Amino acid sequence: MRASNMFSPTLREIPAEAEIISHKLLLRAGFIRKVSAGIYDYLPMGYRVLSKIQKIVREELDRQGALEILMPALVSGELYKETGRWDLDVLFRLKDRKNAEYAIGFTHEEVVTDIARRDVKSYKQLPVNLYQIQTKGRDEARPRAGLVRCREFIMMDAYSFDTGWEGLDRSYRKMFVAFGRAFRRCGIAPQVVDADSGAIGGKENQEYMVLCDSGEDTLLLCSRCGYSANAEKCGIADAPREPGEEPLPMERVATPGAKTIEQVASFLKISPKRLVKTLIYTGGGKTFAFLVRGDRDLNESKAARAAGVKSLEMADPDTVERATGAETGFAGPVGLDSAVKVIADNELRYMANYATGGCETDVHIKNVNAGRDFPEPEYADIRIASKGDGCPECGAKLSAAKGMEVGHIFKLGTLYSEKMNARFTDEDGSEKPFVMGCYGLGVSRLLSAIVEVSNDKDGMVLPVSIAPFEVSVILVNPEDEQQCSLATRIYEELQQAGADVLLDERDERPGVKFKDNDLWGIPIQVVVGKSAAEGKVEASLRSNKAEKRLLPIDGASEAVLDMLGRLHDALRLAAGEIG
Repeated sequence: MRASNMFSPTLREIPAEAEIISHKLLLRAGFIRKVSAGIYDYLPMGYRVLSKIQKIVREELDRQGALEILMPALVSGELYKETGRWDLDVLFRLKDRKNAEYAIGFTHEEVVTDIARRDVKSYKQLPVNLYQIQTKGRDEARPRAGLVRCREFIMMDAYSFDTGWEGLDRSYRKMFVAFGRAFRRCGIAPQVVDADSGAIGGKENQEYMVLCDSGEDTLLLCSRCGYSANAEKCGIADAPREPGEEPLPMERVATPGAKTIEQVASFLKISPKRLVKTLIYTGGGKTFAFLVRGDRDLNESKAARAAGVKSLEMADPDTVERATGAETGFAGPVGLDSAVKVIADNELRYMANYATGGCETDVHIKNVNAGRDFPEPEYADIRIASKGDGCPECGAKLSAAKGMEVGHIFKLGTLYSEKMNARFTDEDGSEKPFVMGCYGLGVSRLLSAIVEVSNDKDGMVLPVSIAPFEVSVILVNPEDEQQCSLATRIYEELQQAGADVLLDERDERPGVKFKDNDLWGIPIQVVVGKSAAEGKVEASLRSNKAEKRLLPIDGASEAVLDMLGRLHDALRLAAGEIG
């Protein structure tokens, strides 16, 4: 490819809309352009990278026996209604001219389960693993950070069908291997962490997180035993019992207008750690009060499990007033309606003399003690884990890091097949529901994640496997016949050898070409400039421009191909293809 034929409009200034490094660089390099909030065009350079990522993903899934299909982007609302997901707020919903309801697919469990129940009748047809790479739509409330959180994005989603849990374990393991190899071939090694299943549902599941400061998720890591989990999933070891305080007399304090933790702590002149907040929720037709320390956050998934309900919703003001006798902001465990079940975080088990809401508007209570001032609550791990908490596996203190999710794999079990009556005839003649797994990899988000961790002050530093071109030949002066001759020669020799090479012969200033090629992140740069008069060219790696090699034109192509081979070998070694 000649750069004069390439459409890649680069920018020198950072666009005002750009938030994180990858967003800035992808816009500046002309890889993407914003159409509207959370929706982007992929320009030629960016689309070349996406295509190479997709090729790697396809190769690794095919290697594990998965079969590619293509399901509709427009999904019948009837399918989503079968599983109760039609009312999810992430769905883009619409009606056709006959008033039939549809949604843009945000994930395709229902569609693929419908395929299986129609055409997979016998255990002899199992296992089967079907995948697609397709555009998805999610009505994100706050699209952000370029390709990280979009309303339209490209995703690989795969779905396995097995006769039982042992089969699912094997399918899951194959996909775990496929994901790991695909990521390493793309030049990254995400942290695999235990995660919450969210809107997908199911049992065991794991996320692939690229560690970076711009990540939206908090990860908790144990350096002693290797445990890792998303903060929303992470368990917390019980804290050791410390010497208790002597209970002090309970004291009601007027706190007019003080509702938030910060306001109450300031008013009472105490640390938020000495406050206990009471959060009123409803679920399963019941009302619950969850108690957590003032500087902590409730984990709704953990809380729902502790309460024995499928999901929880924050109580409306009327429910709060019925439960507490006060307006929102003054709930506490003392004086609660007896029908409200109280569940306290394990951390409060040995805590004494804390402050709470007074179940009376504009009142809080100091020196509250469980068992004396209100009935001893049920205790459970119900808060979001944070740095310094105890590892649930070994008890060591957890460290924290930010992560960007690029993949998520789930053991769904029979969650969808039961709801959709998707069954097969087993070897014994009985009908059984499919045991399913699902596996998602964010193709377009992966582009952002790679750039987020592969860059320097001059632009992107892309892995050779996914860079838009493997080699760029930069012709410094197109009017110099000697330079033109050598640049064309090495360009053609590299092309004939199978290299993916860009010849930058544009009628631009040398500085513009150097800045653009650095911005694009092409792994190997061959500069044909003043040294051409001596029959030599200059070669360097984008990752280490300080080390430049002056090569005679006879043998230059072979030397560049050797450099290229070494870069590819390093990725193959990381992926386990060679060793």
